[in-house]
Amino acid sequence: MSRTARAKMLFGAAAFISFVLSVYLWFVGQRETAVFVGLWVPSILSLGALLVAGRK
Repeated sequence: MSRTARAKMLFGAAAFISFVLSVYLWFVGQRETAVFVGLWVPSILSLGALLVAGRK
């Protein structure tokens, strides 16, 4: 597996974990924290896209 593929999987997993954590916090009742954590998803994906595109 190449480093680029591994980086894509890592950033995808981090974004997915952030999304799941956000949904969990929402249903537990910590809605403000859930929205804050949910905002991490596009940030993680953007950072991953920037870093992966910079490797080429």
